Amino acid sequence: MRVALDVSAVPTHVAGAGRYVVEIARRLPAAGVDLALVSRRNDATRWRAWSPDASVEPLVPEGRAARLLVEAWRLGTTPVARGAAVWHGPHYTMPRRGSTPTVVTVHDLTFFTHPQYHEAAKAAFFRRAIRYAASHARVLVCVSAFTARQLDEIVPDHAPVVVAAHGVDLERFRPEAPQLLDPAERPYLLFLGTIEPRKGLDTLLEAFAAVARDTPEIELWLAGQSGWAEDAVGQLIDQHPAKSRIRRLGFVDDATLPSLLARARAVVYPSRVEGFGLPVLEAMACGSTVVTSSGTVMEEIADGAALVCPPGLPAALAATLVRAIGLDVAARLDLGQRARARAETFTWAASVQRHLEAYDLAAGS
Repeated sequence: MRVALDVSAVPTHVAGAGRYVVEIARRLPAAGVDLALVSRRNDATRWRAWSPDASVEPLVPEGRAARLLVEAWRLGTTPVARGAAVWHGPHYTMPRRGSTPTVVTVHDLTFFTHPQYHEAAKAAFFRRAIRYAASHARVLVCVSAFTARQLDEIVPDHAPVVVAAHGVDLERFRPEAPQLLDPAERPYLLFLGTIEPRKGLDTLLEAFAAVARDTPEIELWLAGQSGWAEDAVGQLIDQHPAKSRIRRLGFVDDATLPSLLARARAVVYPSRVEGFGLPVLEAMACGSTVVTSSGTVMEEIADGAALVCPPGLPAALAATLVRAIGLDVAARLDLGQRARARAETFTWAASVQRHLEAYDLAAGS
């Protein structure tokens, strides 16, 4: 089957939804898909390296506004679209012109449920995009059952849904051998994610102030690329009573990330709302002690193999972090083993298989 996959929204630094697109693009050709990757005009080189068995069509201009305009009104009528059995828009949007059956991925419904955690114009745009895709795509892919349930509630009249959970590279993300751990290394709590309001960094920083008072040696490391409204986070750090023990690492490359996760005393992901929460899965694959938000998709992913507390409550998070820091070796090992076992149930191969089902359904509708 010939599939055209729009990869034009993947940023320079790959994380989250971008990681999802890269991983399925790498694997679809080996699964028997004749894959065409529709990229930005100056972005063909890395896609040829990532997915050498796919063809790359650099048709999309730079700049978000120009990219979305071309996608909506031109890409659907191009030869690459007309020659495909299925067009896949992996980031909420799809062409408005053209007749190729389309699959659209919906990552989360936060543009509806928590618009305050997005730029106002972006939230309004993606609400319209999701409603359009719901009624015009042949099939929708949701990245979790959590997102699929929310879609049913918010946009009940929608195309058929295939749930294709994200996977994790179990060879790259794995526990480190005890002899590789440095006993002299200062213990640290690690946050991994884009620096933006919904990630709960305000809650984490307030909680860390309480933790730092009673645990003098612990540090807080913040890893992740810049999002929006990050100046507020910078101000909180500047005013923090333990700011000398807070490190901002910025974007962490693929080679460094697994070890950073494995060595953390705890990986803390206090996001208020997500569609999946890939950092939690990656940390679990490393056998890390994970602290995340109850009542969210991350709790569903962890399935008892992480410590959870309600989002947005600094005192509750501080207490959970103290518990995580205080785990003895046996308890930490047991939790890490359960986390790894749970992570092993999420593979990119399984995700690709579900995408193949979505493509077949769309092409045969």
